[in-house]
Amino acid sequence: MKLALVCTSGGHFSTMKSLRTFWQDHERIWITHPDADTKSLEKWGETVYWLPYQAPRKVTDLVRNLPATARILRNESPDLVISTGASIAVNFGFVAKLLNMRFVFVESISRSQDLSLSGKLVYPICDEMYVQWADLCKRYPKARFQGHAIRSRV
Repeated sequence: MKLALVCTSGGHFSTMKSLRTFWQDHERIWITHPDADTKSLEKWGETVYWLPYQAPRKVTDLVRNLPATARILRNESPDLVISTGASIAVNFGFVAKLLNMRFVFVESISRSQDLSLSGKLVYPICDEMYVQWADLCKRYPKARFQGHAIRSRV
């Protein structure tokens, strides 16, 4: 199975790295923006597509990244697009669905009471959504609770 791993730097990148037991045995590409922590992907020998940083709630950044999003997904044809957020999840989620690709979103552990804005936007279109707090499943029945140690369960 070929995976597209989509995330921003910081905590979203850390969450994606924590899913290593899920993605390590699959062919994969990473899509992120260049930052101090994500640059480690090059040292690991990973295939990475660098996009300009997509600021939360900034529609112009989303629009700017849409052509590259579509080009990457069309050219790479992953079997599954998985995102841990943040804003970059939105364009990849919607383009993946337009191209009939499976899309999975993993919500941040910091979201215990409500979904993030990215989570709310992709909730209607994602094939699966994983949350790390059980109470979120009451408000979002499509979400699956996998606990705080979500690492290998996706």
